[in-house]
Amino acid sequence: MANSWIICTDSQIANLVSVAQQATGVVNVVVVGDAQISGVDRVIRIAVPDAVPAEALAGAVANAVVAQAGDVVIAANSAAGRVFAGAVAAKLDAPVLNGVKEIASGSANLLRFGGISAQNVSFDSAVVVVMEGIGALADGAQEADEAAGDVYAATVTSSNASEAKKVNLAAARRIVAAGRGFAKAEDLELARELAQTLDAELGCSRPLAEGAGWLERDAYVGISGQHVAPDIYVAVGISGQIQHTAGMVDSKTVIAINSDDKAVIFEKADYGIVGDLYTVLPELAQALK
Repeated sequence: MANSWIICTDSQIANLVSVAQQATGVVNVVVVGDAQISGVDRVIRIAVPDAVPAEALAGAVANAVVAQAGDVVIAANSAAGRVFAGAVAAKLDAPVLNGVKEIASGSANLLRFGGISAQNVSFDSAVVVVMEGIGALADGAQEADEAAGDVYAATVTSSNASEAKKVNLAAARRIVAAGRGFAKAEDLELARELAQTLDAELGCSRPLAEGAGWLERDAYVGISGQHVAPDIYVAVGISGQIQHTAGMVDSKTVIAINSDDKAVIFEKADYGIVGDLYTVLPELAQALK
């Protein structure tokens, strides 16, 4: 029977455990650090020495993952997780798959070109998958086997953390996304008010994050940004070009607000409002309170 291996640094991996359970019969979790893991068949813990970045344990992670042909290795998509994925893939001489929608022992369905198309692939070796970790595991911690290994000679000498709020759009059930219909950064308060009323996260199209710099990079949805699948996606002032819509194609209900009645976004929307966002958003937020 094939095994699944999950590599992580925290317990926000409920969806990865679900994917692993569907893919194979046995689920092993290799956790780097002291995160509490429960609900799987086996936990292997690798301690992180003081002032050492998790990435320095990549060799130890690769040694801990004893995957065989047909096994599925899933690395949580983070800076450290991607390093771990590369180390494990190099050791196993295994392919690395991104954009995975479904996976089983020996086959996978992938999104290609930023979500524009899908492809079915098959493999007869172990495979390494990089996926977003979403959802906390149940409280509690099961007994873990301790693993050790070589640590690369790296230390953290200083850190400069951003004060901006990090957004995990992949886990959001509701999203209000702002586009170039907003004239200036201060006007995004209208979108924030609507998002707060809906208990939603605020996202955006790429120009607002990488062009104007009004929001953090992890807030933009699109081919090269976040791929989301919320219950409700409200696109405000977004034209609807494929560079953006490829990132929100899996949204269950799409609501578009745009002053241009010919905007492409309306073709993707379940509901549409043609109107000036500066008039529509305050009235909509008030109506929802």
